[in-house]
Amino acid sequence: MRVVIAEDSALLRAGIVRLLDDEGIEVAASLGDTADVLETVRCTGPDIVILDVRMPPTFTDEGIRAAIEIQQNCPGTAVLLLSQYVEHTYAEELVRNARGGVGYLLKQRVGDFDEFLTALHRVRRGEMVLDSDIFRQFVGSPREKRATDLLTPRERQVLELMATGLTNSGIVARLGISERAVEKHVTSILGKLQIPNSGENHRRVLAVIEYLRGMERLPGATQ
Repeated sequence: MRVVIAEDSALLRAGIVRLLDDEGIEVAASLGDTADVLETVRCTGPDIVILDVRMPPTFTDEGIRAAIEIQQNCPGTAVLLLSQYVEHTYAEELVRNARGGVGYLLKQRVGDFDEFLTALHRVRRGEMVLDSDIFRQFVGSPREKRATDLLTPRERQVLELMATGLTNSGIVARLGISERAVEKHVTSILGKLQIPNSGENHRRVLAVIEYLRGMERLPGATQ
């Protein structure tokens, strides 16, 4: 795996480089801002780019903008965003514009390197990995309550685990229920959210995207 890192904190950037190097993961470039990140990606051809959400000069959404630009201009390059805080607007924008593997994690996850490394590999494979704390923030906000009300508590649990990138077998292990039960919950979720039949993996991503948007257009959603 080849990685490019864009993180303005020199200490965190150096820490990630050291952790990846210890795992035999090549860091092709390590940057302190996003000014040259697209050109760097074009020159080095990494599998995945790790970006901080808030970067110089404005420390607002430079990382998100860079991630979207990378996926638009460098097909097949996955992106993993890191954030200090739960910023669900940025997470929704990233997921909505995804053109390949995407991830959005809180920076504290880097401290659990096994979890961080697992997220890297999933995103590299083209999966979507969304931090569970960020997903719960969506569930608690008034706009997304419209979608939440369509699902049972167990269905919301299953959808949250889908958002973090778990397969059906992973959900079975996490919830301690049967594979058949998980399949029934997934089918119910896709039906309630009116996700078209367009391939199982793509449907799962669409389900998470529609959930994050709040499902304002669905029948029965309160206005």
